[in-house]
Amino acid sequence: MQRSIIATWILTLGAATAVMQQANALEWSDTSVGYRYGNKFEEPFNGQDISKHIVNLTHADGYAWGTNYLNLDILKSDKTDNNSTEAYLVYRNTLDIGKISGKDLSFGPVSGAGLTLGFDWNTKNDPGYSSHKRMLVAGPTLMMKVPGFLNISLLALQESNYPVGINSRYTYKTHAMLDINWGIPIANSGWAFEGYMNYIGAKGKDEFGGDTSPETDIDAMLMYDLGTKMGWGKNKVRVGVEYQYWRNKFGNQPQVAGSLAKTPMVRAEYHF
Repeated sequence: MQRSIIATWILTLGAATAVMQQANALEWSDTSVGYRYGNKFEEPFNGQDISKHIVNLTHADGYAWGTNYLNLDILKSDKTDNNSTEAYLVYRNTLDIGKISGKDLSFGPVSGAGLTLGFDWNTKNDPGYSSHKRMLVAGPTLMMKVPGFLNISLLALQESNYPVGINSRYTYKTHAMLDINWGIPIANSGWAFEGYMNYIGAKGKDEFGGDTSPETDIDAMLMYDLGTKMGWGKNKVRVGVEYQYWRNKFGNQPQVAGSLAKTPMVRAEYHF
């Protein structure tokens, strides 16, 4: 297991080094700050509707060998979740095998293939669980032929946590995730359909000895290019609605209160 962790870190570090080497050759880049709000969030073992204000910083770019994606969410809960604050960071680097090899790998509906590497990191200050998640990811990706983008990845996850109630960091069984990400403009309407769908396999026993369950996490949004409409610049300001469906949240069993979330949100973004 330790060899698996070390190998994945080496691959991730290699990808990061490649990014730094290619930093002066970006093909495109987009950075934004955003805000979203919903009052139907759920947390396992809570079972009550929770209101959360979420501020995010997002960066994506394309370079000679592939793409980078980085997102940091800062989530502030109401008193139903102990007024807790959470930070959740996601980084993904997708190496485009066709670009690196100089070969056309397209076939049928597929425009290319790649290798995705990255990590998740979080911390939350609630007194009940106090998550400190660390996760490494690696696996193949297919890029599909659509307006905008549609990427399908099959990733191996190496996840650990160090919550309240255990004496050392606990590592779950390595498990798989089917990850689908998309951003598709709707003709010339100014609207775009965006989001992700993750199906995450069970990760063995949890840190307290209980069985985990497979998770389904779908987050979809309709975003409107208000910037063009107001004369501020294309996609400078975007507003819209978002909906998240999360079944067996964090791998909890379906009978656990708060393990199923159905959360509508409003969302706004400023791009620079």
